[in-house]
Amino acid sequence: MAGQLFLCATPIGNLKDMTLRVAECLEEADLIAAEDTRNSIKLLNHFQIKTPMTSYHEHNKYEKADVLIRQLLEGKNIALITDAGTPAISDPGEVLVAKCQEAGIRVTSLPGPAACITALTLSGLPTRRFCFEGFLPTEKKERRSILKELERETRTIILYEAPHHLKQTLKELGETLGDRRVTLCRELTKKFETVFPTTLKEALLYYEENEPRGEYVLVVEGKSLQAVQEEERASWQELSYEEHMKHYEDKGIDRKEAMKLVAKDRGISKREVYQQLLTY
Repeated sequence: MAGQLFLCATPIGNLKDMTLRVAECLEEADLIAAEDTRNSIKLLNHFQIKTPMTSYHEHNKYEKADVLIRQLLEGKNIALITDAGTPAISDPGEVLVAKCQEAGIRVTSLPGPAACITALTLSGLPTRRFCFEGFLPTEKKERRSILKELERETRTIILYEAPHHLKQTLKELGETLGDRRVTLCRELTKKFETVFPTTLKEALLYYEENEPRGEYVLVVEGKSLQAVQEEERASWQELSYEEHMKHYEDKGIDRKEAMKLVAKDRGISKREVYQQLLTY
């Protein structure tokens, strides 16, 4: 019988955030796959866990996943941990989970700390709707494309960033999104936890004077729905009423319904659309 993969969330700073269930799972597993065994041994020693470890990280995630899959199929139970937080979130664990599903191996997740959710709840920004981007890509073309998408994002945006890239990222976000509200979080759950609510412009000015330290979670305000609607209306104004109607009629929408949609797009009444069309 095949074994099972356990995704074990570990503390992002404060070791007291380790759950009893995760500690028990790590102790009972046949093997622990860790992002960095040198880092994880400190956690295991603290909880007196003696389970053997193997490395599973960004640079071996494909070939090592195949090795782990074979061990799981042989009946071993494997616990997957990252350096901090929940495996598969901005983490190579997503590759192993996908391969387990393909192989018909059962996977379960033991919930616990996640820096993105911790920062979101501390940000003071809307939490009902949000999107998580993790680290922005380093490749310039892909990075520009993602930033362009985020420009119209109305949900709260969560990003991760390293200290040596923080100022450049703040600069690019400000240039693309405008001067939005942002909360920068670092050292989450630790003694010197910092939650810094500000704006993108003010944050950049601050970190030009104060060198960034530690890993950051950036929680950025989404674009207001009102601003999006105003931009959409402005774009429709560039079309004539007949062109606007043709946009919908070409999709197979009848003229009466198309008039309703044109009126909605332009923020006017259907009667006004009808009167405008009479002039053509």
